Amino acid sequence: MSVSGMAEEEERPRKRAPWGVIALVLLTGLALIRNGSGEFDAGPPQPATAAAADSGFADGSRPGAPAPLPFSVVDRIRIPAIQVDAPAVPVGLDTEGWVDAPPPEDSNLAGWFSGAVSPGEKGTAVVVGHVDNSRGPAVFYGLGALEKGNHVEVGRRDGRTAVFEIYGVEVFEKNDFPGDRVYGSTGNPELRVITCGGGFSQRNGYDGNVVAFARMVEVR
Repeated sequence: MSVSGMAEEEERPRKRAPWGVIALVLLTGLALIRNGSGEFDAGPPQPATAAAADSGFADGSRPGAPAPLPFSVVDRIRIPAIQVDAPAVPVGLDTEGWVDAPPPEDSNLAGWFSGAVSPGEKGTAVVVGHVDNSRGPAVFYGLGALEKGNHVEVGRRDGRTAVFEIYGVEVFEKNDFPGDRVYGSTGNPELRVITCGGGFSQRNGYDGNVVAFARMVEVR
C-alpha cells in the first residue's frame, strides 16, 4: 500500500499481521531502503557496545509506568538528542508484502508502521525511516548515536505526546535479525525506531538495521 493511499480518518486498522510475519516483512522491506549513496567520509554512526538493550522489566511489571493510551494516528517524531523533528506518515504493506517505506526523496520524513499498534498503545509500535538518500543524510542518519536515557517524543493526532525513553540501541545483520526480540510485546507501551546500518557496499547496500529500543515514560 502506498503512503498516498492511506486513509486520513482517525480509525484503527481493521487487520494486523501476526508478529512473526511482521518481523520478516519489516526486515525485508527495510533492506529495500538501503539506497544511500555510501559516499560520506565516516558513514552513519553505529551503536556502541555499551548501548545494547537491557532486559529489565520484560514481564511488564515496570513500576510507575504511565497507563497505555488508546489508538491514534501518528503526526510527528522528535528525537532531540540527534536533532530529529520530522512529520510522520502511516506506512503499510504493498501488494507484494513489503513494508512501504516513506518516499526516499524526502529526507525528513518518518513512517509509522500501521500494521502494529500506535505509539502509546500496549504493545510494540514501530517507526521506520531512511538513513540517507542520494543527496546525503536522511531523517534517521544519527540513530546509532543515541544513548540510553535519550527520549523519543511521538506527537499523536489526538493531541497527546507519548514520550519514550531509550533503553538500548543495537545493529543487527539483516540475515540474522532477531524478530521476536525486536517486535515482541513486553506488556508495556514500547517503541522501536529502525533504519539501515552496519557495513555498506555498492552491490548490496547496508548489511544491517539499527534498532532503538524505547519504553513509554510520560504522556503530555
